[in-house]
Amino acid sequence: MCGIVAGVSGRDVVPVLVQGLQRLEYRGYDSCGVAVHQGGLKRARSTARVAELGEQVRLESVASGTGIAHTRWATHGAPAVHNAHPHFSHGPSHTSANGAAGRVALVHNGIIENHDELRAALQAKGYVFESQTDTEVIAHLIDSLYNGDVFAALQAAVAQLHGAYALAVFHKDEPHRVVGARAGSPLILGVGDGGKEHFLASDAMALAGVTDQIVYLEEGDLVDLQLGRYWVTDGQGRSFDPAQRP
Repeated sequence: MCGIVAGVSGRDVVPVLVQGLQRLEYRGYDSCGVAVHQGGLKRARSTARVAELGEQVRLESVASGTGIAHTRWATHGAPAVHNAHPHFSHGPSHTSANGAAGRVALVHNGIIENHDELRAALQAKGYVFESQTDTEVIAHLIDSLYNGDVFAALQAAVAQLHGAYALAVFHKDEPHRVVGARAGSPLILGVGDGGKEHFLASDAMALAGVTDQIVYLEEGDLVDLQLGRYWVTDGQGRSFDPAQRP
């Protein structure tokens, strides 16, 4: 069990993300992290508690209107910084160690059962893995499927996943956009500031005081958050207004 918070807004969302993680720390406290769109991708990760992460993001000037965050209970991989979320994909044959800039940032709650099979296929394409997690497989898979639309890449990726997941993802080439998906793990959508900003979280409690307009995503839903608008697609690819769902 892990906790996810994500947001798209015209203001700096990092304080909302960190506060949300503090409220979700009951879901996991082995490690935590925040990633934002700051020209490119920037992140801060820690094996300390969320309060220490909050000080780290302040000192490292991690701030943006687009971001994702995670607090982890370790399943695949030890509780270490290199296994902490958010995970980045740097493209084939590149790692952060050799200076390549991340392209995809992702957080995940759940377990991917076919991660070994997907890992082998991605390694054959030249992707280099920096962690022992099943989650990094999803980041590389989305990167491999990306063709200018991160929502389409996520949609294609989840069709290949076996297991449980709640996901929040963004791409360096699409600022002010976060996409998410839910299957077997909880994920809610929060609409704030009169519809000008949007959030995802594992639990509505994470967004207390930010918004009371909550949409509970259902099994198979995908969601696309942008500045001032959002939409939801069901498992059959049909877009709809959640307020009109039977």
